[in-house]
Amino acid sequence: MPQYYLSILLFLPVIGIPFLFFSKNEKWIRLWSSIVTLGVFAMTIPLFLEFLKGDSGFQFTHRIWNFLQLQSGGLDYHIAIDGFSLLLVTMSALLFFLSALSAFSNVKHRIKEFFIFLLLVETGVIGVFLSVNLIQFYVFWEWMVLPFTLMVGIWGEKGRIKAAMKYLVFSFTGSVFMLASILVLYHYTHTFDLEELAVVSLNSIPANIKFWLFVGFSFAFAIKVPLFPFHTWMPDVHEEAPTVGSVDLAGILLKIGLFAYVRVAIPLFPQVFLEYRNLLTALAVAGIVYGALVALTQKNSKRLVAFSSLSHMGFCILGILTLTEEGVAGGMLQMVNHGFTSGLLFFILGFLHERTGTNELKDYSGLAKSAPFLAVAIGLAAFASAGLPGTNGFVGEFLVLIGTFKYSLLYGFLAGTAVIFAAGYMLYFARNLLFGEPNSLSSGLSPLNFREKFIVSLVAGIIILTGIFPNILLDYLKPSARVVLNLTSKQALQERAFLEQEGTLKNTKKQFINYRTLGVEPPSYEDRISSGRGTGIPGKKTVSQEAEE
Repeated sequence: MPQYYLSILLFLPVIGIPFLFFSKNEKWIRLWSSIVTLGVFAMTIPLFLEFLKGDSGFQFTHRIWNFLQLQSGGLDYHIAIDGFSLLLVTMSALLFFLSALSAFSNVKHRIKEFFIFLLLVETGVIGVFLSVNLIQFYVFWEWMVLPFTLMVGIWGEKGRIKAAMKYLVFSFTGSVFMLASILVLYHYTHTFDLEELAVVSLNSIPANIKFWLFVGFSFAFAIKVPLFPFHTWMPDVHEEAPTVGSVDLAGILLKIGLFAYVRVAIPLFPQVFLEYRNLLTALAVAGIVYGALVALTQKNSKRLVAFSSLSHMGFCILGILTLTEEGVAGGMLQMVNHGFTSGLLFFILGFLHERTGTNELKDYSGLAKSAPFLAVAIGLAAFASAGLPGTNGFVGEFLVLIGTFKYSLLYGFLAGTAVIFAAGYMLYFARNLLFGEPNSLSSGLSPLNFREKFIVSLVAGIIILTGIFPNILLDYLKPSARVVLNLTSKQALQERAFLEQEGTLKNTKKQFINYRTLGVEPPSYEDRISSGRGTGIPGKKTVSQEAEE
């Protein structure tokens, strides 16, 4: 495969934008945008065929050394992919294609501008998942903010301006802290390479500086997830966004914050992460329970799904925070699964809104009689969101709960209660839409057309397939999960802490020199997590304390 293959995939949406200006024909604009997004998805298929599933290292690397000259050195253009990012890129590409198809009917004005913004957001998202350079990661992180804000602000509902500004303010506030952290980190390390930063010694950075750097990155990432209590922007944006905006936000954009924890915050500052892991876990569990309880009280269907997304994203980050084999793999898997489940829910709600003009649950009833195909899709999406066995939602949540109980019985119990609440609010959601006698709105619904049935059927098929055969995804995720586990292990922390100290590991060959070496089978949970504060294991010392002794 050519070394520039990933670059073509990354910039194909941008390459397709100029061709939108060649015609004022709305059908051509919609068709061309769908072709471009389909092309991006099609380019991910050869990656799956040639990807080495057991390899935890970066593959298909495209690097241009000294792409930009800086006063203190050159800035490289560096993109690559591992199993985790491969699944996220593929999921994103497919959802962007389906979003373009769904916009055929629900975007009725400024068609050209809408699809330009959609293609810009796609490049930004894929750029984040592919970047192995920290400043490049930041550029793509910012790339998507303004076009997505405009998508909400121009094509949303009545409160769209307020929701768009809320999203913009939250996003840029977090980005300021991330940029400051990147610049300070570069001042000490003189590198932006994420793989190098994951294994290099950071002893030259004072402990208090490392703490504030971790806080700066975490604040930006927590807003994107969103992690409780930084979630207040999300329900408003979901409620006011157009269908495509809600699908892309819940299915794709929320995953960027979690991905950033795995790619940046944990690898760069594992010791600080371990010391404050209990605090992050408490926030994740609070978000899980809070999101589920608030979802039970919602009367607006999009807000209900928005708060359910808050709860499910809490499950994803909780799995990673457990640092157990099951939890980390389950958290990563749930990120992909939630993309399809929430995507299906918002597609369905969008199709209903097109026909009725309302998202209020009280306005619907009897869809099981008036729209049986749609009713089956709603039932499947609700069951998957509630984690019913046989759907993709079950496997990820089950693995996360296993890992959480291994980490903490209290957190496991609290997270487990949210599963019960999830069944409650999804049954409440399904009951309002499906049962009873059809009212005037429900009985007059026009049936889904072929395009809409294709979107629903494809996503529903993926939900069932990956629910029955989860190893289709887990085989790609397990090596990436091992990287996270080994990065936070006692051996890796000791290597980094002692690297520059006289007479310790100075003349000893390092084991962990890149992501490929970090993909070895990790030690048991107790052996890996016996080196840091905040692990829940009493009497254990941090690596820095051991080094001082």
